[in-house]
Amino acid sequence: MGTTSSYLNELSNPLDRVERLAEKRSWPIDRTSNDEVVMSVAGAWCGLDLSLSWREEIETLEIACAFDLKFSDQRRGEILNLLVQINSGLVHGHFDLWETNGRIVYRNALWLAGGAEANDAQCDALIRAGLDSCQHYYPAFQFVAWGNQTAADALRNAMLETQGEA
Repeated sequence: MGTTSSYLNELSNPLDRVERLAEKRSWPIDRTSNDEVVMSVAGAWCGLDLSLSWREEIETLEIACAFDLKFSDQRRGEILNLLVQINSGLVHGHFDLWETNGRIVYRNALWLAGGAEANDAQCDALIRAGLDSCQHYYPAFQFVAWGNQTAADALRNAMLETQGEA
């Protein structure tokens, strides 16, 4: 009984679960404090930096998933237009442009109101949503930033599904 209760107490902070999930996937993770973990994950298009924060006062596990994408000041308006178009179609989370460093960031949260505890599936779904959204929309951001495409064209071109084999 002692082992079970210590295991459950160990996982009451959802970041403990996040650490365990990262270790299972061999993702390097750094516990910067009791309330935050950061990790870097290699994606198909680019590296992704994840930060997960436990905000006990509002009972929320927050994720920020960012990628580096440099763009000129002339493309800023079209990047913002693309953010609006992408966000209007997302069911969970949203993309932001962080003014301080110019990074595009996917943000989402898991509400655990009333003392609820997160389970592995919930933490995994939160992380997957961030990773999948960044990977899915990264080409559209590239098309706007470097291909000089409009947001609408970039989104349409990035979402093209290929069929068959060459």
